[in-house]
Amino acid sequence: MAETVQTGQPRAPQLVRAARLVNAAQIAHDTEVRQSPNGVSFATFGETGLADLDLDRMLETVPTPITAALKANTYYFVPLALREAIHDNPDAIGENPDAIGDTPEANALSSEAFLKSEAAAEPTMVASAYTDEFSDAAICHRNVELGHGKRGVFISTRLMGDRFALSFEFFINVAHAFVDQAGVPAAFADLVWKQALSNVRGETSIDAWETRNLAFGRPANAQPEPSPTASRRNRGMASFSARQRAFATDSVAPATLSPLAAAPQSAPPDIHEKDRAPYLEAAFSDAVAIYLLSLALDFDYSELREREYPLITPAALAARLRCIAELYPPNPTYEFAVRYRRRA
Repeated sequence: MAETVQTGQPRAPQLVRAARLVNAAQIAHDTEVRQSPNGVSFATFGETGLADLDLDRMLETVPTPITAALKANTYYFVPLALREAIHDNPDAIGENPDAIGDTPEANALSSEAFLKSEAAAEPTMVASAYTDEFSDAAICHRNVELGHGKRGVFISTRLMGDRFALSFEFFINVAHAFVDQAGVPAAFADLVWKQALSNVRGETSIDAWETRNLAFGRPANAQPEPSPTASRRNRGMASFSARQRAFATDSVAPATLSPLAAAPQSAPPDIHEKDRAPYLEAAFSDAVAIYLLSLALDFDYSELREREYPLITPAALAARLRCIAELYPPNPTYEFAVRYRRRA
């Protein structure tokens, strides 16, 4: 049974209460913020449906060099963060049974002052529990500026279908915050740009796909040129594993790009330098998020596929992840592995 942070005693089962709306800024003011061993600031509110062990493993996945760049962010795991303010239940706004204060009067005064602050001027609302109605109005996450350079990232745990979706949402937010602070390392930028110049097929997100097209003077939604079809014998798939196994050095696929991964290029590209930096930033944040996901749980390459853009080839993605792993090695007890399998 999970234990409370304050006392270490077993946590008593809680009765499910009716969902209500609470100002996200009020939650940030009243809820105790904790810190994971690797330095991630976080808090939970409401009926998240998230097991303590799952949350701990997800938080502790982030390598310490990355968490060092996240000092301005606190990650709030809440049932549902709404897309826009809803005032259907104004009496609930500002309520919080977990609010802390020396006396009710002192707590009321501090809450009132906080809600009048700039951080609460345009309130983001959070549902304390899941309902179909609030789910329809929810979004995966909301960023809330809390003043003094601090930001709250409210992640909707009940909107995610499984651990994969919730973990990826958290890691994407971490990756974007990290690239905003740290920029793109030269080693990674060089690798990705060489891949792009080689016309490696596909990308890791719609942002990376569109900005790469723009960087090469193509329409944002341009489709890739046809590439040679690999034989069934040489066609490989990858899986990314969080199991206890060091990064494979005897991979069946080389770390460099395979000729099958690139389409022939008929003419020198028309480079738009102003779009190059956004492309590299998008590719880097994607790679960091996928790398963190691979440390937290096992998943197959095909699970990253989306309809809006062609997914980057397995060999090219593995090369990017190897680069990230070298730059930001896993924390103790976490290991990174890429496994290739052959189709029969």
